[in-house]
Amino acid sequence: MAAVAHDWRTAALAPREAALCGFAEKLTLAPSTMAATDIEELRKHALDDRAIHDATQVIAYFNYINRIADALHVDLEPEMTPVPRAEA
Repeated sequence: MAAVAHDWRTAALAPREAALCGFAEKLTLAPSTMAATDIEELRKHALDDRAIHDATQVIAYFNYINRIADALHVDLEPEMTPVPRAEA
């Protein structure tokens, strides 16, 4: 899990998990660039419409709740450590 949090591209992920991580990253960082080809890539890894829908809902929810927490300056819970952000 720590390897995924550090950099999912270098973590030992199965191809299906890597495809989901790529989808999540793109949906998080560049949602306006999502295209039908992104869905097709997930289908190549045996994800059906229900699984893609569920994954999209989870990704979108985490993006939403993190933006709310960032906007309101919600403190992390004591057991959580911040993930360093890449410099823009």
